[in-house]
Amino acid sequence: MPEPTAPASSAPPAPAAEPPPAARLTRAVAVASLLALAALCLAWELWLAPLRPGGSWLALKALPLLLPLPGLLRYRMLSYRRLALFIWLYFVEGAVRASSDRPPSSWLALAEVLLVLVLFTACAAHVRLRQKHAHAQAA
Repeated sequence: MPEPTAPASSAPPAPAAEPPPAARLTRAVAVASLLALAALCLAWELWLAPLRPGGSWLALKALPLLLPLPGLLRYRMLSYRRLALFIWLYFVEGAVRASSDRPPSSWLALAEVLLVLVLFTACAAHVRLRQKHAHAQAA
């Protein structure tokens, strides 16, 4: 049986355009703030202000933060968009714990809120820059 051949009109996909320098900067800020947020979540629940001596199971909240990391490193727009929506769960947790916990836990919660705001801003700026760049390339 002969092997099926690809139609003559199908061409290999064009390589992705190099992202603009500003998008590389927003990616660096997003990755750095994501890693800092994951490290803060781990350190907070295990060493800095655990709910129980020896650590807490709440340290597992850092694991979902690492899931979008490969997509961010590969400039995947969907990863930036999903992360920008998902990260608000950490904002809410930080805001609640900042207003209800005692120091040093309340200070760590404020740090979490600030990191979330930086991360969201970086993700939103990255998506906007990439879309603007794509429209400029198409024109």
